[in-house]
Amino acid sequence: MSENSTQKWAAGAATGIGSMPGGDAREAAKTVTGSVEAFPYLPELPARGPGADMIGRTLGMLVEVYGHVEPSGWRISDRPGRDTRRAHSWLGEDLDALEEFTQGYQGPLKVSVVGPWTLATALETRNGEAALGDPGACRDLAASLAEGLRGHLADVQRRVPGAQVVLQLDEPSLTAVLQGRVKTASGYRTHRAVDRVVVEGALRDLVAVAEGGPVVVHSCAPEVPFGLLRRAGVTGISFDFSLLTEREEEVIGEAVEGGTTLFAGVVPGVDSRLSDPAGSVMGVRTLWRRLGLTPGTLSESVVLTPTCGLAGASPAYAREALAHCVRAARSLADNPE
Repeated sequence: MSENSTQKWAAGAATGIGSMPGGDAREAAKTVTGSVEAFPYLPELPARGPGADMIGRTLGMLVEVYGHVEPSGWRISDRPGRDTRRAHSWLGEDLDALEEFTQGYQGPLKVSVVGPWTLATALETRNGEAALGDPGACRDLAASLAEGLRGHLADVQRRVPGAQVVLQLDEPSLTAVLQGRVKTASGYRTHRAVDRVVVEGALRDLVAVAEGGPVVVHSCAPEVPFGLLRRAGVTGISFDFSLLTEREEEVIGEAVEGGTTLFAGVVPGVDSRLSDPAGSVMGVRTLWRRLGLTPGTLSESVVLTPTCGLAGASPAYAREALAHCVRAARSLADNPE
């Protein structure tokens, strides 16, 4: 476990990432709480349109920062408008549904928001450029997100008193930010790479908002910066296991030995033919042996998930994928060898 957080889930755990197919909040909450009942999460339903997508939902949580939809994406506004109100409405509907299906629940409950750096790449300033290119705008966004998160986490805790709230920061653009690969509006240039110390500091400030509760950072992109995230104090790192390369194995081993939980995405996020549960975790077992890690720690150090969100899957497959993660996690716990 990280030095700044306390793990709240049992060994052999499985959960989802965030997004689900369809537009029915009650159906999504019912599916999630029924399929991963020991580690449910607040679903996102981007199919409903702007404001229900992950950027819009997070934008609706910000304090004194507003946004509206342009053809190019979300842009900062002077005042709250229709798009901001719609984001608030969708989130309220999702929370109502989750509250309904978690009556009496006690245990880990994951909520996700877009992290400060992916938010800065996706949100445009008034001149149409990504906020990432304006250090002042990045600081303002991070501060607004921190303030909004405090209120959101308190609301979730109020609605589900028995929950041990786990905060997930979605940062799929983090590696591109660090490597200077985020394109400008023209598409001909890229924004300058942000200093790693600045990136780490902003993430550490968001980790602090959880006040010692578990914080997981998710990225389904290649080259996840495991070392930087560990230094920022996260409890867990969520990633697409199929994108790991051999040169990342050493840092993975260091993360596990340092107490970081790996949220390993082993089940495809779109309709696919699924192998047997043991086959889905074969790669995880092989990695463990190659790193020389103790097999007995495997189910304590790994939480199984789909590779990314399930918004692009069919409803039937989404249910099966989550159930498959649970079965695979049980297989890992029963037979770590």
